[in-house]
Amino acid sequence: MSWPAIRRSCFSSLRRLRPSSSSSSSSSSSSSSLLSWKPIGKLQQTLASEIHKSGITLHSGITSTVKLSPALAGQGRFFVIDSNNNSNSFIKIPASIDFVSDTFLSTTLTSKCGTTSVRTVEHLLSALEATGVDNCQIHIHILPHSYSTTATHEVPLLDGSAKQWVEAIQQVGFSVAKDCNGNTLQKLAPFLLQPLHVSINDSFIFAFPSQNLQITCGINFPQVPAIGCQWFSAVPMDDFCYKKEIASSRTFCIHEEVERMFNAGLIQGGSTENAIVL
Repeated sequence: MSWPAIRRSCFSSLRRLRPSSSSSSSSSSSSSSLLSWKPIGKLQQTLASEIHKSGITLHSGITSTVKLSPALAGQGRFFVIDSNNNSNSFIKIPASIDFVSDTFLSTTLTSKCGTTSVRTVEHLLSALEATGVDNCQIHIHILPHSYSTTATHEVPLLDGSAKQWVEAIQQVGFSVAKDCNGNTLQKLAPFLLQPLHVSINDSFIFAFPSQNLQITCGINFPQVPAIGCQWFSAVPMDDFCYKKEIASSRTFCIHEEVERMFNAGLIQGGSTENAIVL
């Protein structure tokens, strides 16, 4: 099952479906032949106050600190990276599918100029989306002794799931986001206008028009009896469903692959504290 390949293909399809501006930065509807972005009767939100989280990163194995800050309506979610570890100079990377550069064993976003990347963003961005934080500045800082000239930064893995991010977000609460003029903006959501499918080898994704979001996903690992073939269906935007059944899903790897990945320079910070080894 080629998950990186199927994700790259889906990203390509989604890029063609996106409106000219992101759903966070516009309050008017926009549509294409397959997708329509419409107001859903809710105002854009941001965090009520800052969140600070530090921890070991999965692949680079360094200590990384993330500061989540409130952002203006229409700004969306975006990463702010210290340029060459200089706190007075920043590089901005929007948390948008248009900036996805790699999906091998984690999702990597790269700046427009191509000089700076941030990886393993999926758990954090999942938590922000599911809890309804439309606008957020995500500042990533690494300790000086951990700094590398590779200019690839990484979100800490924490316990290997999105659970701690969800708990931190719910602890500080939410605030209605306003733009620089003090105006609020409507939240937009995408509505599919006709069926869509993407498939590569034995991996596939189908999407069908619906007024409500429901996701059914399957996984097939016949070589690992503990996983085997499983299917799961959920309504992820339901707060209880996401926190109870999705956010706590943890990173896992196959025991036979650990040494190979480690020798390849990956999972340098992986452990049984932040991942499940099967």
